[in-house]
Amino acid sequence: MPDHDSHDTYDRLIALLDTARVGYRLIDHEPEGGTEAVCALRGHPASEAAKCIVLRVKVDRRTTRHVLAVVPGDRRVDLDAVRELFGARYAGFSDAETAERLARSVPGTVLPFAFDPGLELVADPDVVARPRLYFNAARLDRSLVISGEDYARLAEPRVERIASPA
Repeated sequence: MPDHDSHDTYDRLIALLDTARVGYRLIDHEPEGGTEAVCALRGHPASEAAKCIVLRVKVDRRTTRHVLAVVPGDRRVDLDAVRELFGARYAGFSDAETAERLARSVPGTVLPFAFDPGLELVADPDVVARPRLYFNAARLDRSLVISGEDYARLAEPRVERIASPA
């Protein structure tokens, strides 16, 4: 994916937050996309991170949906819960090319916001309940922190129990 697309996604995120007058803080750090490592760089527990994963959900032979699953950083996506949520035959991880296209950013920088209409956003209730929610801001070298409440208000995710222990 061309580098300018990630910058466009970053700019769109900042514009959204500024327009909504949401309080947020930017954190510059060494380039890192792995949840545990970036949490250590930012200085917070993994439970306060938003882990964002693009999934492919096969509802039936002809219908495939793409879902952006957002779970706490110390948990994993429960694929069976996602499959059941959509009444689907299959739920699994999207291929990298499709994930980058829909998320408009590279792995490790996926936002907990769906800026593509082909991407359905589902967040675990423990994500929106966080007083502080950290995530890479469509860049490996910059993160953002906002409240889970502000995140839910702006992103408008479908809130469902989709996380299980790591």
